[in-house]
Amino acid sequence: MARGDKDRPGAGDAERVAALRETGLSAAADAGMDRFARLAADLLHAPISLVSLVDADRQFFPGMTGLDDPWASERQTPLTHSLCRHVVADGRPLVVHDARADPRTRQSLAIPELGVIGYAGMPLTDADGHVLGSLCAIDTRPRTWSEHDLSVLEDLAAACSAELRLRVASRQREQARADADELARRLRTALERSQLLLRVSDALAGTTSLAEVRQQVRDLVTGELEPVYVGLVLADGPRLRRLVEASGSAPMETEYEYYLLTDAWPTARAARENRTVIVHSTAELVRDYAPEAVAAFTSLGLVSAVCVPLPSSALPLGTLVLGWDHHHEIDILEQAVLASLSGYTARAVERALFVDQRIDTARQLQEAMLTDLPDVPGLELAALYRPAAATDLVGGDWYDTYLLPSAGEGGEDSTTPATVAVSVGDITGHDMHAATLMGQARSMLRQADLDHPGQGPASAVSAFEHANTRLHLDASGTLVHAHLRPCPPPNQGTWELTWTNAGHPPPLVVGADGGVTRLEEHDVLIHPGLDAPPRTAHRLALPPGSLLLLYTDGLVEQGRHDIEQAVDEVVKQLTALRHGSLSALLTGVADNVAGPEADDDIALLALRVPSPQATSE
Repeated sequence: MARGDKDRPGAGDAERVAALRETGLSAAADAGMDRFARLAADLLHAPISLVSLVDADRQFFPGMTGLDDPWASERQTPLTHSLCRHVVADGRPLVVHDARADPRTRQSLAIPELGVIGYAGMPLTDADGHVLGSLCAIDTRPRTWSEHDLSVLEDLAAACSAELRLRVASRQREQARADADELARRLRTALERSQLLLRVSDALAGTTSLAEVRQQVRDLVTGELEPVYVGLVLADGPRLRRLVEASGSAPMETEYEYYLLTDAWPTARAARENRTVIVHSTAELVRDYAPEAVAAFTSLGLVSAVCVPLPSSALPLGTLVLGWDHHHEIDILEQAVLASLSGYTARAVERALFVDQRIDTARQLQEAMLTDLPDVPGLELAALYRPAAATDLVGGDWYDTYLLPSAGEGGEDSTTPATVAVSVGDITGHDMHAATLMGQARSMLRQADLDHPGQGPASAVSAFEHANTRLHLDASGTLVHAHLRPCPPPNQGTWELTWTNAGHPPPLVVGADGGVTRLEEHDVLIHPGLDAPPRTAHRLALPPGSLLLLYTDGLVEQGRHDIEQAVDEVVKQLTALRHGSLSALLTGVADNVAGPEADDDIALLALRVPSPQATSE
């Protein structure tokens, strides 16, 4: 063995050095080890005594008495100043009468710098037999150690070794307990994350809109992972579109709503490279990304963030973003959870985009069937159709207005003023099928009117019901169908209203004096399975200044238990708004009664017979 190796006991002895670490002792005073040093010094009448533990490149003294500074303060020396290293290297006691004369020790710097002349050291061992150091007594002059001295020192070394073993066992127990606690924590965290993914899977399974998807993800992860920001960025061709929070709580979402997939944003990078991108600090963001990304990051008060790509067969679908206002370390388990979370989110996003596309198509179809109102001399007309804001479905609500040529005894007479047919209805259902049935029902009712000239609205509704049953259309719902005919002199300017009501909310008539009449008369609703009696018609004169409102139940239901109170509110709004434009009146009624974000479709149709004063103006 080379001399350098001999001079470094324990160097390369990884097990012994690791065992030394297990004692938990260092170059700091330890009360127990100091006690052993004092006992050795007192019992052997030695000026210096050390509990010296020998590391790979130093010795340190957790127990010490009698040394002068600087060694007393530092409590350690290089191995060049160590005689205890020979005890460790040889594994047996070292007893020296005069270190200056002993060939093993005479070159040691411990002689001139620590004043070591007489030396007696006993091994300190652990339970596995590793020699960790020595308990030594030191004299500053030559000394012959007696058998009694060595016996006492050996007993003290055995006791000190026992103490070291207890220290090791105690630390191992503490470590085992800490390991068990850490394992329990990891298992608990894994269980919580598994439960989170189950909740995510369950919650996202029922979402049908992008806003719902974001809300559900935010609600779930905020409680578990505790981010302060959760966002969704979706691919829109070569661009990315940030899903903007409806509450406006994050203004940066509107300011940076659109940006290119190739831009230097961590969200864009995650999407285009299809990998999780972690931002550990603002400094990292400044170094690697665009100033706009830094500004957005800073405006949210974020310190760290993770951007997880949303997997899709047609990459990229987008990115899920979670941000924290403190440094957040993302371990392997959390990365796995986020990967699974992004998978569930991606499926929900794809479903929401598909539903949105179908809804848009259905609503376009539905709105396309709501034709423009005709110009009718002597009448003002306005209509409003408002799809439900809080639902993902379309419905069967409709309004319609068209002209019917009046029929004299010889057939159609073009010189006679035309009859105005108006209707508002609601086919049962909230889906594409309901919207399709609505279109068919609306067209069939028109056809029935044209095929039964001069027979009135009740006859047209009965004809429609007959066709509905015979053709197995199976449309059901409610409607009000009416004809308005201008009255001849001397009642010129007045219109005669004839209507039939199939289970629909009552039309409302506001008189010139502001009084409101509810047209409560009605028959049963439309349903192919009902053996309904013939439809009945009712008549009412509408003098100048009168206003008629037809509406669907979406206006007055909206989850209410008392529909009568809602109708009362409609009456109140009509009275307050009747002198303004009909368009403003319908908007005001819809906003003030159902709210701007109603949870059901609403169709409104208003007709006003202008007063002579209004006509002249």
